[in-house]
Amino acid sequence: MYVAVDDTDSVNGNCTTYLATEIIRELDDLDLIGNPRLVRLNPAVPWKTRGNGSLVMRFGHGVGEGRLIGSIGGEDVLCHDRCSSWEPDPESLLERIIPLVDSNHEDESDPGVLVSRVKPPNRMYWRGVRTILSRSDVDPVIAGMGAHTYEIGLGRGLIGCTCGMAWRPRDYTYELLSYRPRDRWGTERRYVPSTICDVEHGIPTTFNSWEDRSGKVAMVPSTPCPVMYGLRGDSQDDLIKGYGMIETEPLDRWMVFLTNQGTDDHIVRNPSVLIPNQSYLITGTVSSYAVHVPGGHTFLDLDTRFGTIPCAAYEPSKEFRHLFDWLVPGDSVEVMGELRENPRTLNVEKLHLVSTVPEFRKTSNPICPTCSRTMKSIGSGQGFRCKKCHLKSSKPVFEEVVRQAVPGWYEPPTSSRRHLSKPLKRMGEVQRVEFVNGRS
Repeated sequence: MYVAVDDTDSVNGNCTTYLATEIIRELDDLDLIGNPRLVRLNPAVPWKTRGNGSLVMRFGHGVGEGRLIGSIGGEDVLCHDRCSSWEPDPESLLERIIPLVDSNHEDESDPGVLVSRVKPPNRMYWRGVRTILSRSDVDPVIAGMGAHTYEIGLGRGLIGCTCGMAWRPRDYTYELLSYRPRDRWGTERRYVPSTICDVEHGIPTTFNSWEDRSGKVAMVPSTPCPVMYGLRGDSQDDLIKGYGMIETEPLDRWMVFLTNQGTDDHIVRNPSVLIPNQSYLITGTVSSYAVHVPGGHTFLDLDTRFGTIPCAAYEPSKEFRHLFDWLVPGDSVEVMGELRENPRTLNVEKLHLVSTVPEFRKTSNPICPTCSRTMKSIGSGQGFRCKKCHLKSSKPVFEEVVRQAVPGWYEPPTSSRRHLSKPLKRMGEVQRVEFVNGRS
């Protein structure tokens, strides 16, 4: 039996992944089938709280030996990769889950719970991770599944439940989330940063936990939510190994989730049209020099088959903005990012510099070929003339500039990346040039 929950948190606190661990603890008379799933949906949805994540679990009677995926209150949590044909009763499951949702949601959230024997069609995942859906899009699907639901407020969480439950992984990663005791929520988190650095460098399958450029931790939240940290990677066993290496304050629980994070599933490739609040891969030619605006944001224009698109590297992307400074008109690029509606800009998440054009700078006025003296300007746009020989020339002396940017992929620092954005590490790419001398 599949169970999905969504939209229980807010920017002020709580966490839907923590609610998932509460549901797993409550249903301890049933077996957890596979890892619980943390499915991120369209990051461009205007009303999302933080990560726009839906939580999906499957319960039944497991077959074979269970494997360790977490701990709650000192008790191991196991899951089974296979299950029998027996299914628990959906109504009784929902009755047991509702009190947990009622006591673990924020007042401004719109929670939804979906319990179903069957999964929604896979197309609902791709619509949910790339477009914006309404209740009218998912309600007929839920009815066709014969699913049981519970909602509070607008019940917007049922949209995420449907799309998250529809996920059939093509690419996937894991995240080990650790949680603080309830009496520590909202207080300063205590941990040893160097141990997180050790995990990032000592366990190659992990990613997005540490930022070498700034020497800072990137996987510990700053919100008053229950999460202590989220360690991400491609190997579940390696994450559990990393958990044993990281030194923190005492923890209440931890759990390894199967996720679509770091997959670029939200990116629409080869689009026929561009629709705001969706994310795209767009190819084009740089057509302007970078412009800096108040607030630390940097913009440049890209000529594409859709016309000229302003591209933005916002202040949170920090030294990534230097790349915009290094680009010149004529450079060929591919950009990935969210198309914003107002102002209409593409918020760049990653950039592939395909090729560069030669860049020249004036070194001097032309030299007279007769007397070897430097010619003088006659006037704006009128060229140059030798005072002694009276010979004229229209062109000064130029030299080719060594470009700072070279072809390759570029990405923002770890703390500025979106959950769904695939890091270069997972793409088998290495950023060719490191950014230095960051702006203050």
